[in-house]
Amino acid sequence: MRRTLVTFLTLLVLWVLVAQVNHLLGPAQVFLFAGGLFVTYAALMLPLRDGLAAVLMAGLLCDATEPVRLGTHLLLFAAAHAVVFNIRDRLPREETVARVIVALLVNLALFLALSFVLVGRGPSPGDIWPRLILDLVCSQLFLALVAPWFFALQLRTLVLTRVERDPLA
Repeated sequence: MRRTLVTFLTLLVLWVLVAQVNHLLGPAQVFLFAGGLFVTYAALMLPLRDGLAAVLMAGLLCDATEPVRLGTHLLLFAAAHAVVFNIRDRLPREETVARVIVALLVNLALFLALSFVLVGRGPSPGDIWPRLILDLVCSQLFLALVAPWFFALQLRTLVLTRVERDPLA
């Protein structure tokens, strides 16, 4: 249970940071989506129950603040977690570069799925795709820059709370 709570707290920190960056980018009309970071570490490194519980709580947190039906992020994050968890034994998950690549792919899939869910709500769905592509490119660049730091934060937090062993020790 402690592993789940500590992981969720790091995801809460990520949520706050992304919300603040999006607030700063509001005048430029750019929205960053970092859903891949909410799923990747938990799916690659944690046991199924602990990782999935943290991801589900993060999905509910994202649902609470986004203009989607309750459970949208929860279901998308759960599906992404299940896919990554099932292929994690075939990935070099101890390497940061591999984690970043997985996070980028998960972020792309989640962004596209969420876009298709939301694009039908607008008055002219075809006109919004150029902006979505810009948001996706900016989100992927942001994720590629922030992911190594965030993965290190998650590992250090788990080590400091004595949930995981220090891999360097």
